[in-house]
Amino acid sequence: MERRTIGAGALAVGTVGLGCMPMSWAYNGSRQRGDESARAVHRALDLGVTLLDTADMYGPFTNELLLGRILRQRRAEAFVSTKVGLLVGDQHIVANGRPGYVRRACDASLRRLQTDVIDLYQLHRADPEIPVEETWGAMAELVRAGKVRALGLCALGARGGRRSGARLHDATLRQLQRVQQVFPVSAVQAELSVWSPEALEALLPWCEARGVGFLAAMPLGNGFLTGTLTPGEGFEPDDVRARHPRFTAEMMAANQPIVAGLRRVARRHGPEVTAAQVALAWVRDRGRHVIPVPGTKQCRWVTENAGSAGLRLTAEDVAELGSLPAAQGSWD
Repeated sequence: MERRTIGAGALAVGTVGLGCMPMSWAYNGSRQRGDESARAVHRALDLGVTLLDTADMYGPFTNELLLGRILRQRRAEAFVSTKVGLLVGDQHIVANGRPGYVRRACDASLRRLQTDVIDLYQLHRADPEIPVEETWGAMAELVRAGKVRALGLCALGARGGRRSGARLHDATLRQLQRVQQVFPVSAVQAELSVWSPEALEALLPWCEARGVGFLAAMPLGNGFLTGTLTPGEGFEPDDVRARHPRFTAEMMAANQPIVAGLRRVARRHGPEVTAAQVALAWVRDRGRHVIPVPGTKQCRWVTENAGSAGLRLTAEDVAELGSLPAAQGSWD
């Protein structure tokens, strides 16, 4: 698989990454199987999908533990990305950016991941009670201590820090400008997909201008862009999509033209090409510094997603995808 670089340190990763969150958090809890998820990670590494994206809050902690069992055998083949800054409580999630906590959390992640260094340590969310420079400074100390190789920042969500009339990523850009003065940002992770292209407006250009890697989260639209979800079929209560405005039966039906467009493009490339692969190729082609990170817990989808690395979209494809109708339904 083609390799791409993250940040000034030129950290090399496969063109497609693997989001490990669904293996133990947020999606279809009854279908989470440790053995199946482990096979999916092994399959990803076999195919050159080296970037494994996790976080201490996924589970919490169980996602890192799962990866640790695999990294014990295959650490040299993997690029390990995990996150700090969010604590999971009873029915709530809170931010903690205190420097002492960051140091303890890093040591705990290293133990769970069974490694002596984290390739990319990302700030999941800034703590509103702690200046982000203090949190970032503690993370920078971890780089100097040899526990972390590079630092990344996760973009705020649609609601986080958004002011009336502001663009979606204005708050994230302000954070990036502040932390960049403390220690270089190597990667930014934010949502980017055919139906959520907002990062193209300002966030992606900011990264490109500074040689910062862009990890495209949810490049398959939480599964919608694969075309495998049936409107009205419903989701398990613990699935984040069960409460998501874009995943009501009405909105899923209204957004089917987007999936239809992806399928039309896929058919031009042969019967084995899927809508998901087209969606991932579109994200990948937004820039040399962009790495789509689709999440899954099944080998079949890992294989399909990795196959998008070899798909080359034509100018006609790009024009058709660019003319698809905008997604309906709030993303909040």
